[in-house]
Amino acid sequence: MLLVSLQPLLQPSFSLVVVVLLLLLLNLSFLPTSATTETATSAGHAIPYPAFEHFPVRETILATKITKIQTIPTDVLDDELNQEHKQNHSSGDGKNEKWRLKLLHRDKMGYSHFVDHHDRFHARMKRDVKRVAAIISKISGSGAAAAAATNGGGGESKEATNNYGVEEFGTEVVSGMEQGSGEYFVRIGVGSPPRNQYMVVDSGSDIVWVQCQPCNLCYHQSDPVFDPSLSASFAGVSCGSSICDRVENSGCHSGRCKYEVMYGDGSYTKGTLALETLSFGGTTVQNVAIGCGHMNRGMFIGAAGLLGLGGGSMSLVGQLGGQTGGAFTYCLVSRGTSSSGSLEFGRGALPVGAAWVPLLRNPRAPSFYYIGLSGLGVGGMQLPISEDVFRLSELGDGGVVMDSGTAVTRLPTAAYVAFRDAFLTETASLPRAPAVSIFDTCYDLNGFVTVRVPTVSFFLSGGPILTLPARNFLIPVDERGTFCFAFAPSPTALSIIGNIQQEGIQISFDGSNGFVGFGPNVC
Repeated sequence: MLLVSLQPLLQPSFSLVVVVLLLLLLNLSFLPTSATTETATSAGHAIPYPAFEHFPVRETILATKITKIQTIPTDVLDDELNQEHKQNHSSGDGKNEKWRLKLLHRDKMGYSHFVDHHDRFHARMKRDVKRVAAIISKISGSGAAAAAATNGGGGESKEATNNYGVEEFGTEVVSGMEQGSGEYFVRIGVGSPPRNQYMVVDSGSDIVWVQCQPCNLCYHQSDPVFDPSLSASFAGVSCGSSICDRVENSGCHSGRCKYEVMYGDGSYTKGTLALETLSFGGTTVQNVAIGCGHMNRGMFIGAAGLLGLGGGSMSLVGQLGGQTGGAFTYCLVSRGTSSSGSLEFGRGALPVGAAWVPLLRNPRAPSFYYIGLSGLGVGGMQLPISEDVFRLSELGDGGVVMDSGTAVTRLPTAAYVAFRDAFLTETASLPRAPAVSIFDTCYDLNGFVTVRVPTVSFFLSGGPILTLPARNFLIPVDERGTFCFAFAPSPTALSIIGNIQQEGIQISFDGSNGFVGFGPNVC
């Protein structure tokens, strides 16, 4: 009887309305999928998390009390690298090329002399303050002036050939452990035959470099320093090369192009530019422009050098160009976990189902990846913060940078205060603790097994919502149960989304089409 009574309603016009309504409901209920070769702005939640969750306090505190970090021996990593040789593949046309590398947090490296979690935390925050200061300096344009001042005012022109040689680099050997600021590392092959080396991954840098023999001023690294005389594919770059013209702070000595890079914590690398073969799992890439560093100071905790993944033409991503379709993706594992993250290159690595937002460019800072942010949320509710607070101006001020090297997300002061106060309101029942380091909102959770806390959200331009679980913003700062809200105010209008907030979420960059993707995978 019911079917009969409904039958008269199912006229063609009514059926059309039903179909349209169903399509609308489907569009609201599910994330749009994205082909691996095409991306477009999408709406919805990048990864579904509830508005509130029960945060495992006791379990998190226990993880901080591990006195011996379970590190991965070099020979094991090299065996795994050999296995990746067999797993990585190329279609030959470049469209579905995919190179996968294991991504390690610095705590897995085994070179940190900090055993106590309190010491590791404070060392990390000191590195972070210097990193943020360096980014702000670089974007503001004062970075070059600072570097020039450090060098005694002004760089050497390419035509000048005086006073540059390996013999002048001194004889001091320094350790990278004390000043180490690399957070995530990969292992790649350098030269022919390939010598496996640890490299710091940096999405805000536009150069690839390794320490090179003869190296009379070097920090300590885990593998033997790369010797270009033992590589059949090593070739120096001449001063007249167009490659030399693309390098900032380049110069010339005896017809060879030289480079130097200064970092915000006083560390640096100086040497000659060369073309060399790099191996990524089973993929070999020839004629990659790298810095061969004969004079290196500082900060890379056992790594041989740095793998720049920035948006400039001299970064690895920029040099690979059509070979990878301008695409790469990474997943940063949470601190203290036994698993490893991943770094993948190629359009075949771009995930289906990610929440995609436009990639923005700042001509004043082409190295950095900017995204649009329209607001912030706490406990599932968007806060009344103007989108203008996060806008990238025509002059290159403000905006929101995605950075793998910064740990803690920075927000303009007005946005941070509103964000923090909303979180405080929702956690008013939790016992407070004094401020710690750069954090002004901390809690004494000693004795708790779990606590109920709100999740927080980034409302991204175009509609997607990136909601973070509590482990991505409520972090332990000691072994006694003190936790802090892991955001901080920015000294300028610039916002930076740091790696603590990125942990566990697949982040994808489609440079060719101009998009950044979040999710759908976790690690």
